Amino acid sequence: MTESKQNDAAPAASAAETDGAAADAATRALAGARPPHDPSRVPTAADEAYDIRIARDGTWYYHGSPIGRPAMVRLFATVLRRDAAGDFWLITPAERGRIIVEDAPFTAVAVEMEGEGPDQTLTFRTNLDEMVTAGPDHPIRVRTDPETGAPNPYILVRGGADAPLEARINRAVFYELVDRAEPTVTDRGTEIGLWSKGMYFPLGLLPPA
Repeated sequence: MTESKQNDAAPAASAAETDGAAADAATRALAGARPPHDPSRVPTAADEAYDIRIARDGTWYYHGSPIGRPAMVRLFATVLRRDAAGDFWLITPAERGRIIVEDAPFTAVAVEMEGEGPDQTLTFRTNLDEMVTAGPDHPIRVRTDPETGAPNPYILVRGGADAPLEARINRAVFYELVDRAEPTVTDRGTEIGLWSKGMYFPLGLLPPA
């Protein structure tokens, strides 16, 4: 008579747990690279900072050099947070540190358009291969540069209105949106915009005829 053997092996860690542990280890390494803090004084912004910068084009830099490992960038992006004051942080259960973001932390580099009118969907791909479909949970906004008048379009990737993490829609993708846009007469004049998941997103005003 054979006896069944019970498998005493621990359950495999989930992908989220594995990523979380890796992010924890990576941010510990970043923290170790900071100058030691003098406990006799109040911590300053410099004490809490990692030497990481996200450029306007979405490139991540560490100590002035691009981070050449996309997997590492994606890992850091999973623990990226923004506070109510607008500062950006990398936060894990063990470590936290401020980083510099020149514009938005992500960049929308491609868009897929399906359907027409209110039934249309606009699905964007970010520079980190995250897919985001515009709609009530992921609105598009366009900020106009007060000096040049140039449009600066963004889509919310995650986070709420008080601490948004957005992707800047790059110029080529924005031109695709403008080509597909529909005119609408409003109190401000004739504007162009697009539908996605039942929401209409204005892209800008047409010049007066």
